[in-house]
Amino acid sequence: MNISIRQITADDVDLMEDLLTIFGEAFDEVETYSANRPGRNYLCRLLASETFVALAALKENQVVGGLAAYELQKFEQERSEFYIYDLAVARGHRCEGIATALIEALRTIAKARGAHVIFVQADHGDEPAIALYTKLGKREDVLHFDIPVSSCRGPS
Repeated sequence: MNISIRQITADDVDLMEDLLTIFGEAFDEVETYSANRPGRNYLCRLLASETFVALAALKENQVVGGLAAYELQKFEQERSEFYIYDLAVARGHRCEGIATALIEALRTIAKARGAHVIFVQADHGDEPAIALYTKLGKREDVLHFDIPVSSCRGPS
């Protein structure tokens, strides 16, 4: 495999821009990842944050995949968990072990930071993602709820 995995830093905003393009294309959500793209200053601050990790998979210096994750500090114990928010590989580069390499790179970062676990969600019907995550970890079936912040309801 001729792939290198690189953590994207505040000095690598162009790589993050390329990764956003990969996410949009891979998830068939180009509008979501391109129409209102954050500015360079925002991306610099995000990439400099201690709680955000972005990794790019590079093939011949071109981004062909990547992941974005958040480190969540726990309150009940002195440890953290990592949540993989997005993980994608460009269509022409799938089945090359890139997603696994990205997760392994995040595993190294998480271990160095003393994290307890890495967790990720998969959509029903996304069989490639489900197979990958099943190979690497233990499945938990949970319900996910999106709670809007724009409308407030009083106590029930």
